[in-house]
Amino acid sequence: MRAKTVLPAVAMTAVSMVLTLAVVVMWLGTAVPWPVALVVGLGIDGGWLATLAYERRLAAQGDHNRAVTAVGWSFGILAAGVLVAHALTAEHSAGAWLAVAWLPLAAKALWLVHAMWERTALTPVALDAIRGIQQEARDEAAVARARLRAEAATEETRLTAVTEAGARVARVQARTAQTLSSAWSTLETARAGEDTGRALTSVTARVTPGVTPHWELPVWGPTEPLAARSLESALALTDEALDVIVDEIRTSETPALSYREMAARFRAAGHSASEVRLRAAWKRVA
Repeated sequence: MRAKTVLPAVAMTAVSMVLTLAVVVMWLGTAVPWPVALVVGLGIDGGWLATLAYERRLAAQGDHNRAVTAVGWSFGILAAGVLVAHALTAEHSAGAWLAVAWLPLAAKALWLVHAMWERTALTPVALDAIRGIQQEARDEAAVARARLRAEAATEETRLTAVTEAGARVARVQARTAQTLSSAWSTLETARAGEDTGRALTSVTARVTPGVTPHWELPVWGPTEPLAARSLESALALTDEALDVIVDEIRTSETPALSYREMAARFRAAGHSASEVRLRAAWKRVA
């Protein structure tokens, strides 16, 4: 990996130094002896190369010197300036010489890129660790996304099931309410009828008018057994005692109560007697 940045920089440096030396010798050789021109060219290339070598030494030690860097760029600018001046004064191929005048600065830039790569380069162990961390993070993200999608699908299924169950319960409740309403309507119609009301009264005391003011569902729960004494006292009513009670209830208001009103108050008072005996007592006292 190191060769990918250092080899282009070395190649560009070599081309730049050779080109600078050749241009200085050709350009100044016409005005001064060629050894002098050669010394000038080598001086420019040598200064450029010396500062570059010192910068590389500082970089290997993990250090940096701005003065050395400024001197190195100065030599690079000087070399580029010489090439530009030669291109402007050349009689032939001025454009070609001007096109390669940037090579010294390009070589300096490539060494800068290589220095930045070295400052950020990592060992294979560190790179493997980073790749492992990135892969672990990707795995965790994928697992988290899969878990969220699964939870969302489960929640959607649960809500659908709850909604369908609620709809079924609502339909059952509606049908039940309709059935109960129809049943209570039938019972109320039977209770309101004169003949059916009398028949119901003879069957059970719970449907006697005045005893149970509203039709309600039976409530199932704990019950308290009747005391034996209450049963014995209820069974112990004789005809004379029954006549006295019926007469007292019948004449408790003016005008005298009807049989239904008397029977309702009789049972509301806690007395017990069969419908046949109660009617017989009513006939005797009335």
